[in-house]
Amino acid sequence: MHLNADLSQRAVVYAPYLPWVDSPLPGVQRRLLERDGGEVARATSIVRYAPGSCFDPHVHELGEEFLVLEGVFSDESGDFGAGMYVRNPPGSRHRPHSEPGCTIFVKLRQFDPQDDRVVRVDTRREAWQAAAPDGLMVMPLFERGSQQVLLQRLAPGTRLPPHGHPRGEEIYVLEGELEDELGRYPAGTWLRQPPGSAHAPYSSSGCTLYVKTGHLGKC
Repeated sequence: MHLNADLSQRAVVYAPYLPWVDSPLPGVQRRLLERDGGEVARATSIVRYAPGSCFDPHVHELGEEFLVLEGVFSDESGDFGAGMYVRNPPGSRHRPHSEPGCTIFVKLRQFDPQDDRVVRVDTRREAWQAAAPDGLMVMPLFERGSQQVLLQRLAPGTRLPPHGHPRGEEIYVLEGELEDELGRYPAGTWLRQPPGSAHAPYSSSGCTLYVKTGHLGKC
C-alpha cells in the first residue's frame, strides 16, 4: 500500500473522518495516515485497542514511536496511560495489549538503525517550558542529530514567526485548533510539511500539538 508515501509532498489528513481498518488481530483497528508497504510498512497511524485485545509478539526492526492518546497501553515493560510518549528502538521486541482499551498515535519503521535509545516520558507529569514568542510553551521529548520531537502549546492568539523546515515537519493536533496561511487544522489533524517548506502558524483559540522536525529528506 502507498498512502501519502511521497515524503516530498505536503499531506493533511483529518483522522476522525477516516474509517477504522481491521488489523490482522481481533480488536485492534487502525486509521491510516501514511503508509508505504504491506503489513510490515513505514507507517503513521492512529491505532485503537478494544478492551482485552492484544497483538502477537513482534520485533520492530526499524523502531516504533507512539503517544498514548487515551486509555492504557501495556507490554512487558509496563503500563502506559494517556500522555505517555514511548520510543522502542530498532531490534526491540514486545507483545502489546490493553486491558481497558486504548488509542495511540504511532509511527513505525522511521528510526535511524543506529538509534538504540529507549525513551519513556510521562507528558502529564513533565514540566512545560516557556519559549519565544510569548504564549508558546514547549515540552521536549527526544532529540538526535537534526531530529527533534516535542509537544507545543499555543495560548489563544499566539502567532509564531514565519520559519522554514529544511528537513521537514510533522504535526498532530492533540487539542484545540492550529491555523496557518494554508488552512485550519482542528484536533485530530495530521499535517506533514515536506523538506524546504515554510509557514507562519498561529492559533486563535489555543492548541496543543505533537511536533516532529528534522527527520525528512537529506541535509
